Amino acid sequence: MTRVFLASWFVVGLSAGAIARDGMDVKVVEQAPPASLSKPIREVIDSQKAYRILDESGEELAKVWLRKATPASEKPARPKGVVQFPFFTDGELLGVIAFAKEGHDFRDQAVASGVYTMRYGLQPVNGDHLGVSDYRDYALLLPASNDQQVAPPKRKQLEQKSAEAAGTSHPATFYLMASPSGSKASPAMIHDAAKETWSVVLPLQLEVKGGGSLTYPVRLVVVGMSAA
Repeated sequence: MTRVFLASWFVVGLSAGAIARDGMDVKVVEQAPPASLSKPIREVIDSQKAYRILDESGEELAKVWLRKATPASEKPARPKGVVQFPFFTDGELLGVIAFAKEGHDFRDQAVASGVYTMRYGLQPVNGDHLGVSDYRDYALLLPASNDQQVAPPKRKQLEQKSAEAAGTSHPATFYLMASPSGSKASPAMIHDAAKETWSVVLPLQLEVKGGGSLTYPVRLVVVGMSAA
């Protein structure tokens, strides 16, 4: 059964605010980030623009605020093995998401309504995660009330705090993917009927070390789960 969850960023060829296929939609709205965020986090998040995701009934599922500029060690290129975003630091802050109602992650873990930071993380290489996804890249959700500094936390802290978002011993993980070659940076929804997933395409702003800034569309899966 299709579940709600977050895990892949950025879509192909749909204009901002376009009507999503089969009912889901994403709209750009002028809205400041949640007041509950810590001051350091609020200062690096876009203060004017949010991406409002609507479910198939037209009700709000979540809002996403992106970081003004996400540090990247190099310009994006091809994946390195099973890692699509080798230019991100483990635990790097990507943005903030506020669930209007309960969601579910890529493992079908329930995520209660509320405000969460989104940080980049790599799936561990072990038997427990074999076959869960083609790539190791994920967005991990952390309760905003317990994630108040911009700097990436240590791996153990990242996993422990993210597990609090799911209320289990496992982090709240949402599959993060690169957009197909030639994708536009406009926000949109993509429906994968075969995998029963919906993903939102979001224009992530990168600040490349020694190389200036650029817009880099990514996909975050917001509905659906791993078949493994």
